[in-house]
Amino acid sequence: MHALLRSGLLAMFLAHGSFVAAENLRCNGSIASEGDSRLSVLYKCGQPMFTDSFCAPVYLWGTPQPVPAPLVPLGVPCQAVEEWLYDRGPGNLMATVRFRDGRVQSIRYSAQPQ
Repeated sequence: MHALLRSGLLAMFLAHGSFVAAENLRCNGSIASEGDSRLSVLYKCGQPMFTDSFCAPVYLWGTPQPVPAPLVPLGVPCQAVEEWLYDRGPGNLMATVRFRDGRVQSIRYSAQPQ
């Protein structure tokens, strides 16, 4: 009976999909993570080394296609995105914090800015 229960639980877990751990950024004894506001990250981590902002395309519902350019003036704006780059010092990878709608969307680590 226990083997059947374990098999059922395993099947449910596999059907649900794999879980992906969110990235965090450790700064000055605090942790910035997905969902944090810009103000919260600034408070925890200080000024970034570099910032960039751009307008990301808005995609049609349920498709990988961006909204066609002629429709953009009709009220489908692009979405403002900000990226902050933190140099975490020697021996550490650089961290790029991406904000959408004023909240951390993702944190990526790399040896060089991308």
